[in-house]
Amino acid sequence: MLRTTIPFIDLRGKTLTDLLRSYPDKASALLSASRRTFGLASWLASWLLLPFFDKKSHRWLRRSNNPYLREIEAAADFLGKKGVYTLNLSYEWGCTSGAYLVAGQVHMLRVLDWPLAGLGKHIMVALQRAGAGDYYNITWPGLSGVYQGMAPGRFAAAINLAPMRKHGLGLAGDWLRNRFILDRQKALPPSHLLRLVFEQAGNYHEAKEMLCKTPVAAPVIFTLTGLIPGEGCIIERLENAAEIKELLVAQLVSASNEFHSPLAARGRGWRPRVIDSAGRYRQSLNISAHDMQQGDFGWLRPPMLNRYTRLVMQAEAATGMLMVQGYEGQGAVTECYKLAASGQ
Repeated sequence: MLRTTIPFIDLRGKTLTDLLRSYPDKASALLSASRRTFGLASWLASWLLLPFFDKKSHRWLRRSNNPYLREIEAAADFLGKKGVYTLNLSYEWGCTSGAYLVAGQVHMLRVLDWPLAGLGKHIMVALQRAGAGDYYNITWPGLSGVYQGMAPGRFAAAINLAPMRKHGLGLAGDWLRNRFILDRQKALPPSHLLRLVFEQAGNYHEAKEMLCKTPVAAPVIFTLTGLIPGEGCIIERLENAAEIKELLVAQLVSASNEFHSPLAARGRGWRPRVIDSAGRYRQSLNISAHDMQQGDFGWLRPPMLNRYTRLVMQAEAATGMLMVQGYEGQGAVTECYKLAASGQ
């Protein structure tokens, strides 16, 4: 398979809207792919339901006074297609992430899984400027949130989808009930909170405080790494509660899509996310420092590598090292993007 090059875009002094204007074809491709995620049925349903969900998502963003509303509106106006608001609030993926101590440096590992085909093919690395400093956002045109990124000299961070809150209504009933709960929230979506952290947090400790204490619209799991040994953690979040698993003297801490803290006992319990959340977690615990020093992603194997894998990333904020590669299922579709220590 022919592998493409991941684009690097210097957005300092520009906006994510400028990114969209430069790559409208990629954004349009992702919107089209989202309609075909589950085949003909989802394609037909999208034509019937997408206008409704777009309006509902737009209203929710306005009602919650979302700080990135104008940017999302500009993207929707520019593309002139339904789905921009819905895609910006979508939050249905599995991930495996962790903080690893490698030769005295703290590395963040991140694998993103999502049924949406095309994410791996259309990934890009954007260098953005904010009040707290520059950061690399591994992103897609048309999306306002940050799902994974690295701020040299500050920290690296990523989002994992939390397990699904149970209500005793079965899978479909629990899903609908959780959407009703989300609709009543006015806090930031997880990806917008992470973007705010990259824009405002000057160091690991400030980022950690914001990720733990800022109300969030839905349960989420954050992975955060800093600059020195001990600066690494998994933050399991409910809307207004947090539990932290610290790196400290351990060699690693990791997460998939289930809670391992006292949050797991809250309410009626939680459903882990597919694919094989428990298996991915166990495998992440077996990745060694030696594996992560090889300069490639040879440690990526099933079940962490699966039919929904779209992105793999390794970052080390102290030196500014970053590696990213796009996947479509179990095969890489891009060359490995490598940012050497101390810059592009």
